[in-house]
Amino acid sequence: MSLFAPLDRLIVPTPDPARVGWLRDWTYAHRGMHRDGVPENSLAAFELAVEAGMGIECDIQRSRDNAPMLVHDWELDRLTGVSGPLSDYSADELAQIAFLDSEHKLARLNDLLELVDTRVPILVEIKSRRRYDIEESCRAVRDVLATYDGPHAVMSFDPRVSRWFAEHSPQTVRGLVMREDEHGMTQQAWQRHLALWVAKPEFIAYHVAALPNSMVAALQGRGFPVLTWTVNSAATRATGEQYADALIAEGDGLA
Repeated sequence: MSLFAPLDRLIVPTPDPARVGWLRDWTYAHRGMHRDGVPENSLAAFELAVEAGMGIECDIQRSRDNAPMLVHDWELDRLTGVSGPLSDYSADELAQIAFLDSEHKLARLNDLLELVDTRVPILVEIKSRRRYDIEESCRAVRDVLATYDGPHAVMSFDPRVSRWFAEHSPQTVRGLVMREDEHGMTQQAWQRHLALWVAKPEFIAYHVAALPNSMVAALQGRGFPVLTWTVNSAATRATGEQYADALIAEGDGLA
């Protein structure tokens, strides 16, 4: 089958509405409601999102001892006063490191689940890159989420993440994050179709700068919830509200 075949001929199963319908009902605070004095992916930022009645989007990196940590970057330099890869440190060591100009410290996914306590839904983005053992991250996240009863989903730019959860944790709602600019790996139509085929996602989170487009509209028409990121202005909010089902937003995009 050609990778350029129409989406209805690709092997991308239509999601079960009963499993994914809740995704459309929320705006998700991108890395929490971070602002001056409240760092991204901090427990304080997530608590502000809960208080505002918003869902949460968070990032996961893996510590040296394979704990899922709430951090976006591979290196600690931008966010903390410590240099070097996050993966050089254990979870206990990372939990003692504060964000720059802040009293707030790095936290684990376990800490977020305890904080939220089922009050709002959580989107867990698992970070990946070339030649990275993504399966180890998937296992770590699965194990932490195993006893959590609140609404949650995992997603990643790496299509192997969604595919792994489909095979090893089918009860977990799973999504594919996509972009089309120079930073992504899905600039071409065949790459986007291949990523969908590999991932078998139940929803997509699409770069707002790439909306509208026919592929997203086709998936939406087939029942896939379409989330869009990062909505950070009045203009991107208007685009997201017109062409997506839910927003992953920050700053002025939350207005």
